[in-house]
Amino acid sequence: MEHYFITSESVTEGHPDKICDQVSDAILDAILEKDPFGRVACETLATRGMIFVAGEISTNCYVEFADIVRALLYDVGYSDADMGIDAHTCAVISAIQEQSSDIALGVNIGGAGDQGMMYGYATDETPELMPLPIMLAHKLVRRLSEIRKTNVVNYLHPDGKSQVTIEYRKNSPVRVDTIILSAQHHPNVTNEKMHADLKKLVIDDVVPKKLVDDKTKMWINPTGRFVIGGPQGDTGVTGRKIMVDTYGGVGHHGGGCFSGKDPTKVDRSASYMSRYVAKNIVAAGICKKVEVSVSYAIGVAEPTSITVDTFGTSKISDSKIVSIIRKLFDFTPQGMIDKLNLRRPIFRRTACYGHFGREEEGFDWELCDMADALKREAGI
Repeated sequence: MEHYFITSESVTEGHPDKICDQVSDAILDAILEKDPFGRVACETLATRGMIFVAGEISTNCYVEFADIVRALLYDVGYSDADMGIDAHTCAVISAIQEQSSDIALGVNIGGAGDQGMMYGYATDETPELMPLPIMLAHKLVRRLSEIRKTNVVNYLHPDGKSQVTIEYRKNSPVRVDTIILSAQHHPNVTNEKMHADLKKLVIDDVVPKKLVDDKTKMWINPTGRFVIGGPQGDTGVTGRKIMVDTYGGVGHHGGGCFSGKDPTKVDRSASYMSRYVAKNIVAAGICKKVEVSVSYAIGVAEPTSITVDTFGTSKISDSKIVSIIRKLFDFTPQGMIDKLNLRRPIFRRTACYGHFGREEEGFDWELCDMADALKREAGI
């Protein structure tokens, strides 16, 4: 289409679903720190006054789930029962069992931990090589959490959301059409003060002025009140924010979440590897945007398929790119773990503000260290 709109959302670390993602990944990190080869598939549910942890974990170490949960809740900011959950007093219930011996048969020999399809995406429309709507949505809620945690304003609570709609013309972003920012707050703050503060301290600080015009719509707490939030307002579950975690609804998604899963689970490792490959392809100048997709059979190391779609923007054929990928990259579970150094306790930080577009320590799948090799193979 010549003219279209794309909308993406993000949420803060205090959102109930993101609490669950963080708990699952914090437990994963605690195990990997002691046992890098531990097998973890950890699911979390959060509701008023209670965190429930379940899943399959096989490890030679011991971690105290309740301590991990309480430390995380306190760090996020849930330290008062009036917020619906208190790190000091909430109930923490665990129901953990070992990984199925039938699944372990395939994983032990280097096979994929499950079947499925995974996708990686990259585009040159932002410096991070990510779609603009999701990057702005992430930056808005990160800034919202920053002004809360540093006490720039003293009336914000941990829960919050953003949503950004970008107008595109001829496949390029041209303006911000709509911004929605919802922030949990103390009941005594006035709407007028909060609107003024969040417009100045969050929206104006994050969104480039060149993308905003007199037709841009801005909604701050559209219902007029957001006092009840976190697990008191909504039950949270691990893996319910998969579009927030990836590309904001741009491109495909295989459906599997990342949080709470050790890297033998290709839902996580192959999605990271596909992003790594896609980002390097765009960084090499081979195309303007690309989606890399892979699929696996449980217990089998090599992917059952690798495909590429460059949306008509490539300097070489998509089939040639696939051949180059197969030559340069190892998509077996062990190959991906080794290449991206995935047996480290790095995953709790990934659970908020997106797994991609984060050029930070530990996010090795965001490196562009294969761009030159790809360029040579492509002959451009």
